[in-house]
Amino acid sequence: MAQHNKNHREANSQQAEQANPAAAVVSVHNSTDDTARYIDRELSWLAFNQRVLEMAEDAATPLLERANYLAIFANNLDEFFMVRVAGLKRRILTKLAVPNNIGVAPDRVFEQIITRAYALQERHARCFSTQIKPALAAAGIKIVRWQELDKADKKILKEFYAAHIYPVLMPLAVDPAHPFPYISGRTLNLSIRVKNPQTQKTEFARLKVPQMLPRFVRVDKREDAHNVRFIAIEELIANQLDELFPGMEVLDHHVFRVTRNEDMVIEEDETEDLIQALEKELLRRRFGPPIRLEISDDMDARTIKLLVSELDIAENQVFTLPSPLDLHGLSSLVSLARSDLKFRPHVPVTPADFATGKTSEKVDIFAAIARNDQLVHHPYESFATTVQSFIEQASQDPNVVAIKQTLYRTSGDSPIVAALIRAAEAGKQVLALVEIKARFDEAANINWARKLEQAGVHVVYGLVGLKTHCKLVHVIREESHGLAHYCHIGTGNYNPKTSRIYEDLGLFTSSGEVGRDVTKLFNMLSGYAIETKYDRLLVAPLQLRKGLLERIAAQTARAKDGKAARVQIKCNSMVDEDIIEALYEASSAGVQINILVRGICSVRAGVPGLSENIRVHSVLGRYLEHSRIFMFGPDADCEIYIGSADLMHRNLSRRVEVLVRIESSEQKQRLAKLFEIAFNSEVDLWELQVDNSWARVASDKNGEKLPRLQELLMQDRIAARKRRSL
Repeated sequence: MAQHNKNHREANSQQAEQANPAAAVVSVHNSTDDTARYIDRELSWLAFNQRVLEMAEDAATPLLERANYLAIFANNLDEFFMVRVAGLKRRILTKLAVPNNIGVAPDRVFEQIITRAYALQERHARCFSTQIKPALAAAGIKIVRWQELDKADKKILKEFYAAHIYPVLMPLAVDPAHPFPYISGRTLNLSIRVKNPQTQKTEFARLKVPQMLPRFVRVDKREDAHNVRFIAIEELIANQLDELFPGMEVLDHHVFRVTRNEDMVIEEDETEDLIQALEKELLRRRFGPPIRLEISDDMDARTIKLLVSELDIAENQVFTLPSPLDLHGLSSLVSLARSDLKFRPHVPVTPADFATGKTSEKVDIFAAIARNDQLVHHPYESFATTVQSFIEQASQDPNVVAIKQTLYRTSGDSPIVAALIRAAEAGKQVLALVEIKARFDEAANINWARKLEQAGVHVVYGLVGLKTHCKLVHVIREESHGLAHYCHIGTGNYNPKTSRIYEDLGLFTSSGEVGRDVTKLFNMLSGYAIETKYDRLLVAPLQLRKGLLERIAAQTARAKDGKAARVQIKCNSMVDEDIIEALYEASSAGVQINILVRGICSVRAGVPGLSENIRVHSVLGRYLEHSRIFMFGPDADCEIYIGSADLMHRNLSRRVEVLVRIESSEQKQRLAKLFEIAFNSEVDLWELQVDNSWARVASDKNGEKLPRLQELLMQDRIAARKRRSL
């Protein structure tokens, strides 16, 4: 164990030498094989999470936002271990794992992942202890230790502990009569050793910190946000252990945390009731095997040995870290009333065609869509006054006869679901396709499905073996000329809460062409129709990959004919080898290829003879980049699609995804401008290098801080709204 931790510290120190958040360029490798055609997807994901960490390390980011990026990093890494690392481990143990797309053996990939994840997590802990915590203290927000408090402070906290914490704690002894308890995933725990003064026998106990308790407790609620102190919940509990073990001598205590396998495997073809099968699998998820054990760096060898043995976890999956563990709780600090330490507020604008100019009036959204296709960009433009209003108006409009919608993720108090229920209660035909297999939202979606069914909504769960990931609303309205189709096709979920922090696009259209396409698609999803021909849509899994490959091939042919050719793609992840190989061929033919990716990217950039015409950039900021855009051809003669699909095997082969073609020349120019800013302007971003490292370009040649792309887009939407209002 000691040698294992030493090896990880050495790896981390090497990485720390590379990292310099104050510099204009930070370079970190995410692949060990510079001759391979692809970058390993898991290592690429870790490189993405490192970019999140670099946002926390960046002194130019407002302080509370930096703390929040630390929380996001921690939550991301939890989910990565729960799903990706756990899935790889399971496949290795069952001998189902195969070499990755660069030919590296699964056990070697697993070892690389563990080593790099550990190094990043140590760097994450250092960022908190050496940068964020001191900076917070300097700004009047202190995270204190028990021994730093005076008697008055301790009295206040003891009273809080007695009233709100002590009654819900459940210490569990470990002895021949009490077996080692089950350790829940992602919970903080105290390992405690106590001695019986009568027998002199040492005993072990485990104490789980209840998840409903605040991660950081305010020392004195009378303190204002400019001079406030917090104490970690486990620190408060640990200093009251004498009350939990009266008459015993508390020898020591240590903090630990377990991450479990929460990947789910359902054989849909073999089950008659998908909901029942899913509920059983959700129960099993709680008891998945441990995949990571985090322990405080003061834990003694005896306790480590006990935990490793009882949890049956490999030593290389034990991460020794400084306290406090579980920094995702830092997100709670963002609620402090300290606007000086946060991003400048941005109020989403309402597009001019959706606004009346009078707050007491409601715009006729159907009339606005009937005049022109409407392209909205969230959160620069309001979700509430566009998408949400569209669905709510449809539920209330007496001329609307039917509403069909897909639901992948939505909020806990969803006004979207409430509108669908009202529509059904009003006698409209309402169909909701609820994807109950949406990862980590399965239980919530099962609950929504049942509520919708009780209200009379026709609820379907998609197709066997496929997740329905497309974002669609189809409204059929009785008008003077007959039935009219109003559709919304988006890149993001119908979730009013995440719409404020996720960057997404959506197209509203009354096109009969799109209406017919969407009708065919919903018939396929809810019935037995098999339809392979669409006019303005590309639909996975049957046509989307083929359609994209054809369009890339067309640009390749243009380049070979000596014509200007371009492919520009914005997505969350790019892994699919068929698409990557087509891009390599296009690059070799002279096609200029720009890829704007948020997370995983297996394509290589700028490699002579392979990808010299491919540039890959990544943008992080206050919003989570989430939209997908596919642009083929030079700006003046381009074909553009937006939609729900990333370029991954699962999206193109195992999901129902939809892209819609943009027809308006003005909207095409608007989307082309986004790529122009990201690739032709000097903005703060990361660029994938020929050696597979990511270099952050945050300053210009003179050392001046570059603007962030999202800030420029905020200004652009505000200016556009003013122009349209004149």
